[in-house]
Order: sequence, then C-alpha cells, then structure tokens
Amino acid sequence: RRWVLQQLIQENSLPSLATKGNLGAAPVERIHRLVQEEMNVCSEAAGRYPSNYNAWSHRIWVLQHLAKLTVKVLLDELSSTKYWVSMHVSDHSGFHYRQFLLNSLIHRTVTDKNVLVQNQMVNEQNPSLQKEEESAGTESACAEEQSVDLPRRLDEEMELCSELIDNYPGHETLWCHSDESLNNSHHSPATSHMAQAMDVDGLNESSSKQGYTQETKRLKRAPVQDSLGPEMEYQFVDKVLSTCRDVDQARFATAYRKWLVTFLGQ
Repeated sequence: RRWVLQQLIQENSLPSLATKGNLGAAPVERIHRLVQEEMNVCSEAAGRYPSNYNAWSHRIWVLQHLAKLTVKVLLDELSSTKYWVSMHVSDHSGFHYRQFLLNSLIHRTVTDKNVLVQNQMVNEQNPSLQKEEESAGTESACAEEQSVDLPRRLDEEMELCSELIDNYPGHETLWCHSDESLNNSHHSPATSHMAQAMDVDGLNESSSKQGYTQETKRLKRAPVQDSLGPEMEYQFVDKVLSTCRDVDQARFATAYRKWLVTFLGQ
C-alpha cells in the first residue's frame, strides 16, 4: 500500500521529489481523501487482529509521509482513536500510537514556536525583506501553535487513563500508557513548570545514569509527598476493601496489603 500511495503522488506531477522519498505537495483534497481512506483501512485491520504491528506502523507512516504530521491531522487522530483504545484496553499498539501522536504534537509545537521567533528576528533585522510573505508565514505558524493547548491535551490523556483503569482494573497496558503520558508531560516545554516536582528525588543527571538503587528509587515522575508512614497505606487499603464491589480490585487490594505486612510490618 505504501508503494501504491507513492505512485499516486508521483503521478500527481512531482516524480523527482517522490523518488527521493518526499511525497511533495499534492492537492489538499486528494491528500485528505487518501489519508482518510488509509486511516479506515488501518482501523479495520487493527480491530480484526490484536496488536497488529503492521497496521499501526503503516498508520504512522501515512501520517509522516502523506499527512506531513500537520497539527489538524494529529488532533483528529487523537480524537478518532480515543473510542478505539477504550474498546481495546489490552492492546498496547493503540496506546503506543497515541503516544506517537502526543510526541508529534509536542515536537510540532516547539518547531512552530522556533520558526515564529526566527521570523520575528529576521523582521527586526531586515524590515524591508519580503515583509508580506514573512508576516503571512508568521501568522500561520502562530495560529497553528495557538491551536494546541498541550497541557490540556496531556491532562485529558491522563483523565482517559484514570477512567479506563477504574473501569477495567488489572490491565498493565493502561498503567504503562499512563506512565508514558506523564513522561510526555515531564518533557514538554509547555509543562516545564512541573519538571522540578516530578524529578526523581535526590538524583541528578550524572547519578541517574548509574541506575537506580533500592534506597534512591522513589515514585518516578510523581510529585513529592510528605512522609506519612505505612499507617496511611493500611487505612487506604482497608477503605478500598470495605467499599469495593469488584472482585479483581478486592483481590489486588488484598495482595497489596499482604505485601505491606511482609515488607513494612504491622
């Protein structure tokens, strides 16, 4: 299918660019239709075969080479795959795809911001140099950047994770995706104000390269909490056991309480 798509773009009058792996700028309507058709094919294939690496990798390829990772397409994909991952909570491939979308949005936003700053510097140094074109490009980059509220998108992803974890307890995929979403939040320039509180306690860059130890490994990427002792954990588990009606949740809570007794003592 990749070869077919390349031929379609090549026939659209840009053979020199297509042969170099750059699909070039085909008409917007045609590109949009091709992207939508491929997204539908990938969704159907992923739904029929769990953890379908080929389908999801092809979907990423289409975004990179056909849709050019435009912000609108990335946001549309985040929206359209939300229901799919909610119905396939054990399929890590779908959540990995959403991680790719979030990372691409972060990268695209940073790139657009850099372009905006560079254009402003050029305008200040050469006010008479292609003013109209640069102004139009600056406004376009600024508009696209402002259309992405990264902190809100990451918060929504964490809310999705929390909701699915509550509804479907015991699925490792959901916890892994939640952890990766926190990673994105930690490294996103738009949420850099969270970085200090989310660092591993007492570890700088040089020491972290030596690996974690049992003494220094604490809640990675989580806000620093006051030390309240194991009593609070016992109270939390007892509350869960007294109120929950889900068999799996009760089983997990009981196992966690046994762990507390074994390693922390009563």
